[in-house]
Amino acid sequence: MKRDEKKQQYRINEQIRVREVRIVGDDIESMVVSTQRALQMAEQRGVDLVEISPNAEPPVCRLIDYSKFVYQQKKKQKEMKAKQTVVNVKEIRFGPQTDDHDYNFKLKHAIGFLSDGDKVKAYVFFKGRSILFKEQGEVLLLRFASDLEEYGKVESLPVLEGKRMTMFIAPKKTSGQQAKKTVEANADAAEAPVKKAPQQKARKEYTGPKVEGEDFDD
Repeated sequence: MKRDEKKQQYRINEQIRVREVRIVGDDIESMVVSTQRALQMAEQRGVDLVEISPNAEPPVCRLIDYSKFVYQQKKKQKEMKAKQTVVNVKEIRFGPQTDDHDYNFKLKHAIGFLSDGDKVKAYVFFKGRSILFKEQGEVLLLRFASDLEEYGKVESLPVLEGKRMTMFIAPKKTSGQQAKKTVEANADAAEAPVKKAPQQKARKEYTGPKVEGEDFDD
């Protein structure tokens, strides 16, 4: 049995000085035995007696190699840390009279932020007398929220504080690679200029034999 582990977080083997313990482990039915008996069982199996719940009545101990136990605990902590989502807040600034080109450029960035799991803080900054256009700024933010409806949900409607009108949009959960492709396609479409459909030719083509003297123009 290994007893030379550094910086032990759990009491093991002879460090456990209670009268009796509840033992658990792989292929072991939970039972209450004397600590001496638990130590003997650990010795027979070639493992350690590890106290995992010292405040229980009686304390709970596990029959397991201590090195393996520490590894399992570190692995669990790593997995839990990986599942914790850190949400960053990305700011996007508008003017009250932002043109379509600038709007679409910022819309594309917002789509990217939300797709990456970041929160978007969109705001309109009113400089000088532009505060007179606060209604126009609110309409712009609501339009922004509508265009991002597929990627995020509004956490707070536009609120005017000083010279800023602010709105927060939180990311929606996306489904992997397919969502990423959709984001990229929609983002490119948002930035591209609108192209008019080509007009159809007014002249009808006649596929039959040409007859002299007849005109097939409309």
